[in-house]
Amino acid sequence: MSVTLCRDPEAFAALGPEWDRLHDSCATATPFQSHAWLHSWWLSYGTRGRLRVVLARLDGRLIGAAPLMLAHGPMPLLVPVGGGISDYGDVLLDGAHPRTALAALERGLARAARHAVIDLREVRPGAAAQRLYETWRGARARLADSVCMELPAAPVEELARRMATARAQRVRAKLRKIDALKIEAHPVPEPEVAEAVAHLLRLHELQWRGRGVNPEHLRPRFAAHLVRATRAMARRGEAALTEYRMDGEVVAAALTLSSAHLAGGYLYGADPRLRERKVDVAAMLLRHDARQAADGGRGVLSLLRGAEPYKNHWRPEAVTNQRLLMSGAALEPLLRLHEARARLRDRAAETVRERLPAAVEWRTRLHGRRAAAVRS
Repeated sequence: MSVTLCRDPEAFAALGPEWDRLHDSCATATPFQSHAWLHSWWLSYGTRGRLRVVLARLDGRLIGAAPLMLAHGPMPLLVPVGGGISDYGDVLLDGAHPRTALAALERGLARAARHAVIDLREVRPGAAAQRLYETWRGARARLADSVCMELPAAPVEELARRMATARAQRVRAKLRKIDALKIEAHPVPEPEVAEAVAHLLRLHELQWRGRGVNPEHLRPRFAAHLVRATRAMARRGEAALTEYRMDGEVVAAALTLSSAHLAGGYLYGADPRLRERKVDVAAMLLRHDARQAADGGRGVLSLLRGAEPYKNHWRPEAVTNQRLLMSGAALEPLLRLHEARARLRDRAAETVRERLPAAVEWRTRLHGRRAAAVRS
């Protein structure tokens, strides 16, 4: 058994083949733990000198990995590579040697975190990192993180049966309308990925214009990451880029990411003209993703982070990701301080969410009174 700390980006890049084998062996792995996704993320977002990837090997075979990086805030932190734009974070454990890999990763992380608090974000229930947390011998704390909505991977006809009868009938009518408009899905071949990603992001910006688009989605580093990751992941069946065409014109595009047991629609863009024609884009995309996930033998179709109302129409299960904090005993005061700050930020964000509807209503009423005064 050997446990090492990889700090060299070139050495991390060279791990691809053995990392892919480990990723395939780990039953809880999501597409956001694939080597292609993580390495591409590092090329776009990584900071020189801060890579910290813990690697566990048994007789030379990679059996465990924790992809982390050093972050400097109020205190030193070890945080996941891929953070921010990744919906799930985790470590990897070989399915043939899970206990051995777990013990080795714990030793390696304890050494790597002698002067830092480990802060694992967006850990899905049942993930390998949850097992690491349960066996951790130092200080620890668990907080709630983002909510992800999940459906069983089944054809849309089966998913519609989860709905109330009237809503299911409306969904079927919307899908018939899409078929009547002859909107067809076309997979994007690898040589056309760069052009298709650029078009997807243009449609995404158009779709959200005036409604608060995520500014990161418009930055060149994000586009470069999507192109690199999608190309590499598509070769292994971990990514699928789809264009939706009507009368020969691309009117929508979507990127779906997959692992052995989970698939999820990561990002899409749609021409605003579809909304004007009352095309239910979400239903169109979900029908395609659900069929692909079911055909691929995945168990879960994730709608990923966010509890938007359109997702609730399908009666998904709300699954709360976890935020896991760990440190050595000597750093417990720092961990408790970091925990307190995180809880305070969470409470402040919840207060804003609770008051936002009232604030919007107040502004709407005020605008209405001003308009009435102008008219009079």
